[in-house]
Amino acid sequence: MRAPSFVGVALIIAGLGSGVLASGDVGRSPARQWAVVYLAEPTFIGSTFVQGPVLFTHDTVRMARGEPCTSVQLFEPSRGPMEEIASFHCIPRSAGRTTRFKLTTRPSTIGFGCVLTAYQFAGDSEMHGVPETADAH
Repeated sequence: MRAPSFVGVALIIAGLGSGVLASGDVGRSPARQWAVVYLAEPTFIGSTFVQGPVLFTHDTVRMARGEPCTSVQLFEPSRGPMEEIASFHCIPRSAGRTTRFKLTTRPSTIGFGCVLTAYQFAGDSEMHGVPETADAH
């Protein structure tokens, strides 16, 4: 007799919990967004060619204070974020919402790899342009 009442209470709690999640901040961007991306092709970011896993972070609070809002760090899957290779003020512009992290590149002028020109986080409708002179560290 106790098992059916426990299952009923669990279903009610699950139903109420999903209602709260469904009415949350859907469509709003968080203050800090991040994504780990694997760059299959050598990609010029800042003043460094990078290939392999990197961490992109965008911070709207830093952007509002006039500080560099984007940082790109090398990422080691077993240890996490490592050395920062670039930080810069992004150039925000409207874009269609995407379902996955998206990179935009152009061919490198030296005939090797490509140059990062913009990135966009999954679920976001804002593209973040990369300035020609992104600071490297």
